Amino acid sequence: MEKKNVTFADIAKYTGFSKTTVSRYFNDPDSLTVENQDKIAEALKILDYKENKLAKVLANGKTEIVGIIVPNLYMHYYSDIINHIISTYEKYNYKFLLFSGNGNVDTERKYIKELLAYNIEGMIILSHTIPSEELASYDLPVVAVEREDKHVCSVKTDNCMGGVQAASLLVKSGCDIVIHVNADVSTDVPAYGRIQGFKEFCESNNVEHRVILTELGNNFDENCREIEKLFAELEELYSDKVTGIFMSNDTHANILLNVIFRKYGKLPPKYKIMGFDDSPVSREAVMPISTIGQQVDVMADEVMQVLIMQMDERKKRRPQPLKEPVHKVVTPILIQRDTAYPINSSQSM
Repeated sequence: MEKKNVTFADIAKYTGFSKTTVSRYFNDPDSLTVENQDKIAEALKILDYKENKLAKVLANGKTEIVGIIVPNLYMHYYSDIINHIISTYEKYNYKFLLFSGNGNVDTERKYIKELLAYNIEGMIILSHTIPSEELASYDLPVVAVEREDKHVCSVKTDNCMGGVQAASLLVKSGCDIVIHVNADVSTDVPAYGRIQGFKEFCESNNVEHRVILTELGNNFDENCREIEKLFAELEELYSDKVTGIFMSNDTHANILLNVIFRKYGKLPPKYKIMGFDDSPVSREAVMPISTIGQQVDVMADEVMQVLIMQMDERKKRRPQPLKEPVHKVVTPILIQRDTAYPINSSQSM
């Protein structure tokens, strides 16, 4: 025979509590004594109660769903941090709806409208297209990740420190000139700190350096073509120098490494490469790539903590809005591998 679904009425009858008390256990458990919570929890096990998620949503309007807007998933950093954010379900019990905006502001606005229709409880924004002032206008808990964040809460890496770490390792690796390749980002974007830290270290230590600000394309094929052209230029300009190249992310560092390998069959001693992220591709490349680790697992947990703080506040009878956005900064970690390490080191770390 088909097994009958256990209802609140069944639980109430078994425990001797009213259906209202049972409902409070699910929707406002702190309003019950610990003893009564334990009695109801035990009854749920004995009766083999299966929670009806849809009924719960209809009852309290809380979906336990968070929306995510990401620029793309071909960049290894984005797929890595999304994986870590989604993995927080075991800890925080929030589910996720994910959209990839591909840098199109109208598309992302459409996606946000779609997410709001699902009555999401909060948003995590990794894309750069929509200003934080507009994100704040949606009157929904928001956490920005590695992007402009003046009007919303955020989590980011100390990019300036990362830029210093990258330049320092390249110099210790014996480079005659160090080069940083990045997009021409505005000063309010955290990634600008990589440029700033790199330049400040080089200038204060009289290191010959160059910053190349250029767009490398919006997909993998475009990245490959542009990085091939960039490397050809560097080969011609710095043929007589040990050249250290600090790419703005591990995806681009890996493409550069592949370009060099296709030409030489190896990474010649005259080239040193640094990435940024410590995404899996940096570890699994044809040669493990030295990089600046963003501690993505820590960032993902911080993102959820900041978001849940806002969402929990809104569930109170008299919520107190934040006086100003909360900004969390995660310390980067220098990771030495085969593509750049101090010349006095006998092996990569």
